[in-house]
Amino acid sequence: MSDADSYLWLEDVSGEAALGWVRERNAETVAALTEDPGFKVLESSVREVLDDDGRIPYTRRRGRHLYNFWQDADHVRGLWRRTTLEEYRKERPAWEPVLDLDALAEAEGEKWAWAGSAVLAPEHRHALVMLSRDGADACVVREFDLETLEFVEGGFEVAEAKTRIGWIDRDRVWIGTDFGPGSMSGSGYPLQVRRWRRGTPLAEAETVYEGKPSDLSASGWHDDTPGFERDFVHRQIDFWKQELFLLPEEGTGGAPLKIDVPDDAGASVHREWLIVAPKSPWLGHDAGSLLAFDFEAFRAGEREPAVLFTPDGHTALAGWSWTRHHLILTTSADVSSRMEILTPGPGPDGWSRAPLAGLPPLSTASVTGTDPDVSDEFFLNVSGYLQPSTLYRGTAPAGADETVKQGPALFDTEGLAVSQYFATSADGTKVPYFVVGPEDRTGPGPTLLYGYGGFEISMVPGYSAVTGRAWLERGGTYVVAGIRGGHEYGPDWHKAALGANRVRAYEDFAAVARDLIARDVTTPAQLGIEGGSNGGLLMGAMLTRDPELFGAVVAHVPLLDMLRFHKLLAGASWIAEYGDPDSPADRPHLEEISPYHQVRTEGPPYPPLLLLTSTRDDRVHPGHARKMAARLREFGHPVLFHEHLGGGHSGATDHGQTAFNEALVHTFLWDRLTPKR
Repeated sequence: MSDADSYLWLEDVSGEAALGWVRERNAETVAALTEDPGFKVLESSVREVLDDDGRIPYTRRRGRHLYNFWQDADHVRGLWRRTTLEEYRKERPAWEPVLDLDALAEAEGEKWAWAGSAVLAPEHRHALVMLSRDGADACVVREFDLETLEFVEGGFEVAEAKTRIGWIDRDRVWIGTDFGPGSMSGSGYPLQVRRWRRGTPLAEAETVYEGKPSDLSASGWHDDTPGFERDFVHRQIDFWKQELFLLPEEGTGGAPLKIDVPDDAGASVHREWLIVAPKSPWLGHDAGSLLAFDFEAFRAGEREPAVLFTPDGHTALAGWSWTRHHLILTTSADVSSRMEILTPGPGPDGWSRAPLAGLPPLSTASVTGTDPDVSDEFFLNVSGYLQPSTLYRGTAPAGADETVKQGPALFDTEGLAVSQYFATSADGTKVPYFVVGPEDRTGPGPTLLYGYGGFEISMVPGYSAVTGRAWLERGGTYVVAGIRGGHEYGPDWHKAALGANRVRAYEDFAAVARDLIARDVTTPAQLGIEGGSNGGLLMGAMLTRDPELFGAVVAHVPLLDMLRFHKLLAGASWIAEYGDPDSPADRPHLEEISPYHQVRTEGPPYPPLLLLTSTRDDRVHPGHARKMAARLREFGHPVLFHEHLGGGHSGATDHGQTAFNEALVHTFLWDRLTPKR
């Protein structure tokens, strides 16, 4: 087909003509949806959930303090705060304010959003604070004193960029940022790793490592574990290939030492242990295994690991976390969590293990915090679709024996049930999905199906009071599909939908939709679908491939032009996931899965589509959604479009924006899936 694109002008993010078009489309969408009698009620109900002060304030331990970032009606942009464990155990802890972003934004005239912090151990006084302008991935960095609670005058400070930075010691940091031409990858991430000393110009920081121009990124960090102090560089070749290097001591002049693991494996070093998660068979062990080596013995050539996990057809590795003396292993069995506490011992067979019991079925458990240099303390969060989150505190190896926080029940679950089913995809693969809805369902009803299907991201059970209030309480059924491209069953589940095989994810999603219809859960006219980012690409594919299956479609910050994605913002970093549009071998399948290029007028009519994006999204270019809306309008298909001027890739930076977005989405879906007679 022709490469001519009459809507390229909409890729001009802040261009006058493009923003004028955006304002017109926004006005149409606001008029179409916010005048609904229930819109304000729904928006208020969602905002109430988001601002509820009974939400669990998740923390990160830094010395004697537990730190938390909090947003509510009084702290719209957010408050960085801290407390002690003794206070945290109380129903209403006393919090000490550390940094008020609302006050900072007002004082500086910037719409600051929190982008994280790095705190120097073991004193935990010196922090590097990352601040984003209105939710963008790019951020500024400023040094902050956690004793005086002020920014450090003349301290470390970095201008806006997609910076990677971390402490070495009080006067040195590892830094990767925009140093000018050649210092950033085509995706906008740092390629240089520099050692920057306090009081010296950033431009003069010593370059220790530099990735290739074709690489995705490079970063350095310091391991400050007492007795195991060392420095590493991570080279990200593409999204799925990387190399890990141990750096020589400063001033020795030695070359970085590559850790000899496969470039598609995840590898990390903790104290004396090298942990490797291979994504392809290696050393006789399956893809998706977890292996432990003595780090120094591995460097000397030893290759006999302790096998910490081996997958099977129903289980997958979900993660691991270290405490001082133990490793907490999280796995997934048909997309429900299982956990064990492992204790290292000498030799490959010296590790012992014990199950962490008490996890309910069809739930998700995750370790939210440990302090591995100091203690065996851990915090564990458990939730399910109808189970509000519970936060436990435990000490390995004893287990999670203290309930610290219980999230509030923010929607009525009476009469609701959770079930798991398996749909059969086009090639015979069984695809898991969860159904949340009325347990006494007597016939089909309005149903919302959510999916993602990419980048090894698993769709797991979790409590969403927003979905509960906006959808389930109104009588809707909510469905989550674990399609290929994710990590529900390990690396092979992801690889099955890579590149030219991306259509497997779309076939899986369509199979779940057909299974819901066959089970009489819903009908095509009552079935809505929703996804964001890569899931927005999934939505576009469903719209153009199987429009007859759905009654409404919602796509957030979507990727939709698969022939230009690599030229827009961070898009080049996803070539390893999708393929290269400039490659003759890849371009045909990319055109086939590109919703923007597959819009047609013939065939079944398209269901109505709602597109949401953000001007400040510097990850997935807003031009994807803009151009798709314009083309659909040109071809006469029903589409609504809304673009927040701020919000970044999440689409919102505060609870007000989030509540408005959710009210738009659920008003759109409910009105179209439950037409008034």
